[in-house]
Formats: sequence, C-alpha cells, structure tokens
Amino acid sequence: MDKMQTLLDSISSFVWGPPLLVLLVGTGIYLTFRLKCLQIIHLPKAFKFLFSKSDSTEGDVSSFAALCTALSATIGTGNIAGVATAIVMGGPGALFWMWVAAFFGMATKYSEGLTTDENGQMAGGPMYYLERGLKSKVLAKLFAFFGIGVAFFGIGTFAQVNAISDVMLTTFQTPKIATAVILTLLVALVILGGIKRISKVAEKIVPAMAIFFVTASLIILLMNSSLIPTVFTTVIKSAFTKTAGMGGFAGATVMLAMRSGIARGVFSNESGLGSAPIAAAAAKTDSCVKQGLIAMTGTFIDTIIICTMTGFVLIMSGLWTEGLQGASLTSASFNSLLPVGNLGQYVVTIGLIFFAFTTILGWNYYGERCAVYLWGVKSIMPYKIIYLVLIAIGGFLNLSLIWALADIVNGLMAIPNLIGLLGLSPIIINETKLFFDNLKFSDTQKEEIA
Repeated sequence: MDKMQTLLDSISSFVWGPPLLVLLVGTGIYLTFRLKCLQIIHLPKAFKFLFSKSDSTEGDVSSFAALCTALSATIGTGNIAGVATAIVMGGPGALFWMWVAAFFGMATKYSEGLTTDENGQMAGGPMYYLERGLKSKVLAKLFAFFGIGVAFFGIGTFAQVNAISDVMLTTFQTPKIATAVILTLLVALVILGGIKRISKVAEKIVPAMAIFFVTASLIILLMNSSLIPTVFTTVIKSAFTKTAGMGGFAGATVMLAMRSGIARGVFSNESGLGSAPIAAAAAKTDSCVKQGLIAMTGTFIDTIIICTMTGFVLIMSGLWTEGLQGASLTSASFNSLLPVGNLGQYVVTIGLIFFAFTTILGWNYYGERCAVYLWGVKSIMPYKIIYLVLIAIGGFLNLSLIWALADIVNGLMAIPNLIGLLGLSPIIINETKLFFDNLKFSDTQKEEIA
C-alpha cells in the first residue's frame, strides 16, 4: 500500500506540476482579460438570471435546477474535507490560492457553461464542443474517458463515500458496512430515475444545506470576529512565504501552498474540468450566454463563499497544526468554536452527509453522459452498476490514496477541456459581445418608450 501511495503521489505531483497550473490559471486569466472582467461586472446580472423564468421550451430542467445539479456535484467534500486537506498540506496560504483559482475560474466556468452542444440537445458537454467546434475527436474522446475516471475514482465516488463513512463512524458510531449498504441503496433509488429525478433531489437539498452550513459558519465567524483580521493577514502572508512547521504540521513551501490550494479549489468548484456544461446542456434557457453566467455563480457560491468560511474557521481554531486531517479536522474545528455540546460536530456531519450525497448524484450523471458519448445508450446500465459497486467499497479505502487518485484524474480531465476553451475562445468572446450589445440595445429601447 505504501508503494502504491508513493507512486500515486509522484504521478499527482507530475500532473499538477507547473504546466497544468499555468494552463489552468492562465486560461482563466486570458478569458478574464478578453471578457473584460465579466465575473465582476456581470455577477449581479448572473444572479438575476438565475431566478428569472426562461421562455424556452428546450431542455429538461429549469436553469435553477441545472445550477443545483451542477452545485450538487461541486458542493461536497471539497468544501469541508478538501479545504482542510489543502490547509494541512499547504498551510493557510493554500486558501489564498483557492481564491485565485476561483476568481479566474469564474471566467472559465462561464465559458464552459456557454459552450454547450451546438444543436441545443440535452446530451451536451466538452466532448461535443471539442468534436464539433474544435474538430478534434481525439480530445473529445480523451475528455470523455477521463470524465468517467473522475466519476469512478475522483470526485464522484471514493472521496465522497469515504468522508460520509468516516463522519458517520465518528459521530454516530455507525459501522462502515452499514453506511455502505444504506448509501448504495439510496443512490440507486435516485440515479435510476435519470437527470429529472437527480435535479429534483438537488433542487431541494442543495439550497437548504448550503444555507444551513453557511449560517453555522457565519455564527462562528461573528462570535470570533476579532480574529478575522489576523486570519486574513495569515492567509495572505502564508501565500507568499514558507510556513514553518508546528505541532503535527510539517511546514509548507509557497509552491506546495499554491499546488494544494489550486488543486483542492478545482476539486471543489470544478472550474476548468468541463463538468458544468454537461448539466447546463439540460437546462431550459433562451440564451447560452445566460446559462454561462448562471454556471459562473456556482464557482462564486462554492469557493468564494463556502470554502472561505470553512477555511477561516479551520485557521481560527488552530487545530490544523495538530495532525488531524480531512473531515475530522473540520469537525473538530467547528466543535471547538461552537461551545454548545457537540453542535459543531453535528453541523459538519450533517452538512457533509448531504453535500457528499448530492455530489455522488451529480457526478453519476456527468460520467453517464461521457459513457454515452463513447459507447452509446447501451452503456448506461453497465456504467450505473459499476458506479454503485464503487460506492459500496469507497468507505473502506485509505484517505490519502483517495485524494492522490482524485487529483490525478481531475488534472487529466481538465487538460483537453482547457485546450478546447482556448481554441474556441473567439466564438465565446463573440457570442458574449453580441448578447450584451443586444441587451444594451433592448434596455435603451425600453428607456425611450418610457
């Protein structure tokens, strides 16, 4: 097992080396510049579109339901265990690099959400715009293959199931075998109903759990508001200087903080992975630009809001130097700062269970669409059976092994998608310009009539 861990760590370090970091962040910077800081200027409009009703009859679910499906896949272990893992590996500075990845990732996520299937069909995603837009079947097939890998071995199953199993054992003393059986059955009941059932479940669970977790985090931050300036200063300082080891923390270089923050940030918000357009393609919308803007809000909610709150609580507690890892660290941190019984532990446990459960559902759909692209609809049932088997065994695997494997497949999935976004960027920029020019013209007409 140690040899396997060493091998996977080496591959992960190679995959998440300077070339991918430059490609990932560089794509976001380029799109931010060419789209004129769209993620700042048009963020209020994006939230307005999120709750507005579309006139389109195309698609299977509303834009809000599509976003909830996308958020169901992004808001998960990354927000609770992933942030903790990033800070343990890279120190507080890792949170800063998560912000950087998220800020530029919003432009990337917008571009992904805009670039859906050219025919407006529900079976959209990067494999279609890589094949039809970039004229590259090789990149399309690579993306679909790695997408199944992420669903099977990355974000979709192992990391989520392992986190649920651990917190159920720690908080409620539930045996892992019992958690595995119940979780597998619940997932089977939902995923066999397809995108409509998944979106209905996500539409109900995601907003409620996000509000629940954010409220608990806000209470802690308000109770310890005097520490916020110190935490913020620590994050900024640690992002550019080596963090000294203390307690169970071995110390971290700037490069390690950067790699940990960006890798965990991508694991959490999925900007650049190409998953968002798969959900966006099922949305009823009268504009691909609107759907891209709505998709962009997912990164803001996931990382800028939820991951930041989690990270601040972790750093405030000081427990990140004590040798704890993953969800256990987050649980202990919340518990230490919410001095009412074991309230903090229950907040993290309940939040993690629901967040991770909806992530499992969302990534089942993403992987399924990749399988359909490669092998047709006949692959759906075999794919779902394998997915359920992996869920059943996920809780019994080593945590470090899981994160290393997840980082590898995430990085490999991002590469063809980012190449596609750069290749199709002239179309993205042109469609964006046309949309906002028409919107400005429409607003001017309304003013003249008034």
